[in-house]
Amino acid sequence: MSERKGKVTMGGNPLTLTGQEVKEGDKAPEFKAVTNEMGEFKLSDLKDKTVVISSVPSLDTGVCSKQTQRFNDEAKTMGNDVEVVTVSMDLPFAQKRWIDEHDVKDVTIVSDHKDAEFGEKYGMLLKEPRLLARGVFIVGKDGTIKYHQLVGEISEHPDYDEVLDKLKELQ
Repeated sequence: MSERKGKVTMGGNPLTLTGQEVKEGDKAPEFKAVTNEMGEFKLSDLKDKTVVISSVPSLDTGVCSKQTQRFNDEAKTMGNDVEVVTVSMDLPFAQKRWIDEHDVKDVTIVSDHKDAEFGEKYGMLLKEPRLLARGVFIVGKDGTIKYHQLVGEISEHPDYDEVLDKLKELQ
């Protein structure tokens, strides 16, 4: 497990990112996560689609909640060949409660709590709080990373316009 220090902060304090950093052009690593219905999610289930992966620390925080709701709203206009997946370390039960409370239906929300497989394979696992860093990936229909945004301060939003512009460029 590799460590990278100082790329992500919480309240200005550096956190340690662990796992393998992926870059644009890399083959998107396969990962498994747990659905809020306790089933298995695999990235490969979405092959032949463009996939927006939104990584958040916890749905129960204001920024993460707004980020997921924003992508849920945007997903309604993205077309059938685009899937949006939000990954967090929240337990599936907490995710289900959050989904029901916020009426989110256009984003697939999965939990990385069990094995932190997404966090490790995408270099998004924060060692100290064992949460995911905030960021966005776009995986093209060919299975490669087309875009990656790592948010430097965990309490800030991603640049949604940049993500959406890149997505439009890919379609």
